[in-house]
Amino acid sequence: MEQVTLRARPRVAFGTRPSRRLRRDGLVPATVYGRDTDTISISVNGRELYAALHTEAGRNALINLEIDGGADVLAVAREVQRHPVRGDVIHLDLIQISLDESIEAEVGVEYVGTPIGVREDGGFVEAIATTVRIEALPTAIPSAIVVDIADLYSGDTLKVSDLPVIEGVTYTDDEDRPLVTVLLPRAEEEPSAELLLDEEGQPIEAGTEEEAEGEAADAAAEEGD
Repeated sequence: MEQVTLRARPRVAFGTRPSRRLRRDGLVPATVYGRDTDTISISVNGRELYAALHTEAGRNALINLEIDGGADVLAVAREVQRHPVRGDVIHLDLIQISLDESIEAEVGVEYVGTPIGVREDGGFVEAIATTVRIEALPTAIPSAIVVDIADLYSGDTLKVSDLPVIEGVTYTDDEDRPLVTVLLPRAEEEPSAELLLDEEGQPIEAGTEEEAEGEAADAAAEEGD
């Protein structure tokens, strides 16, 4: 997987006000966590960060941090906090990695093909999950996992255990976790019979309406005689 470079500056001021000043200047506060190193507080350019997180690898991009006055750090994004309205990144957590050590990652699942249950039964596809967790070397993390669901019948469910085998990749989610299913269309409810009432407001049982009308007609005829 290709690495992207992201310039960074050490942060010396912390708290809400300094973070707001950074954001006004187009910078994003970030924190880098490492297994064998101290936590590093930095800020990065917002536009450069956007470009780094929108490569084919997405959030699993290998980011080479060029920190002013310090050594370069290879990292991946883990916790991305966004503004609830604008959607732009307001804080970022990264973890330092090594190319020869496996890490966990969340990868998107792409479903392709039209299931048999859709083509023949008029069913529909319900995607229960669109991501799956894996473990792999940083360079072996796939940008996406493509799954062909064309052979699914109505009522079939694809699980984690059904995902394709990828060399160097281990699925860490429960193998019985459902990912996508094919459902039959819901049957239309039959209209309920209209409730009929007699002159006293009592319900008339089904099949007695014609009898009631016949009795009323006979009574009217007798009165006319």
